[in-house]
Amino acid sequence: MATKKSPAKKKVATKVVKKAPVKKIAKKVVAKKVVAKKAVKNVVKKPTAKKVAAKKPAAKKTAPKATTKALKVDQYGLESDDEFYGLYFAKSTKKGLVEVKPCTFSLMYWWKGLLGYPDMIEISKDSNTAMLQFESTFGGGDSGETELTEKDVFDVDHIIEVDEDEMMISLYSYVPIPVPEKLIGALGLSILNINPETRYGSLEICSTENEEGETEHFLRYRAATYLRGIKSGKVEAIESMITNGSEFFGLAIDAMCVNKSIKKWLLS
Repeated sequence: MATKKSPAKKKVATKVVKKAPVKKIAKKVVAKKVVAKKAVKNVVKKPTAKKVAAKKPAAKKTAPKATTKALKVDQYGLESDDEFYGLYFAKSTKKGLVEVKPCTFSLMYWWKGLLGYPDMIEISKDSNTAMLQFESTFGGGDSGETELTEKDVFDVDHIIEVDEDEMMISLYSYVPIPVPEKLIGALGLSILNINPETRYGSLEICSTENEEGETEHFLRYRAATYLRGIKSGKVEAIESMITNGSEFFGLAIDAMCVNKSIKKWLLS
């Protein structure tokens, strides 16, 4: 297969004081002789209460409730404002016609539509998972400040996995050379030092069994991104993950090569 390079490198208490009751001082009434006068009757007019017309309470204005119209949902759970709403796509394979679901379609569009590579995406029978495998060539920098120069090149294997149920895309980049047992300790220590400084994704040692039943260890970089909730720009999200992943993986590898034993292994 042709060598492919990855794209460039959130109450106030109120105190009530009771006043003491005022004592009334009783005055002695002195009887005086009163000259009888004709009593004049004063007619006191009682005030007539004016009838006040009761006002009707003003009718309260009720603000109309804003009803949010529910968006339609298609067979994949995508809402009608999603860029792939209502999409149905299938491709022909040796096993017959296979449905291509939204996340796989996004990966296919990036791989075929934008990069122009032939379709190598493997899709499961139920179309819920998919996988793309490819390789690229890693080359060091030419600034003179890096451990790896542009002459120091080696191959890197990549696997991109799609999980349609989770709507997640995962990137795995491997150095395809098994790590020697005597280098596992130094490599593990280097990973512990570098991972906190890696702003995207992480390095790890992946162990697996080969065809002979022997355990082999590989240096792997892993990154992932969710497409759920991304209404527009799924393809760009995949491209960004792979571009950033390639850049940070390269920086991490260069940093690891401060250890000359690791550098020698990588370039072996």
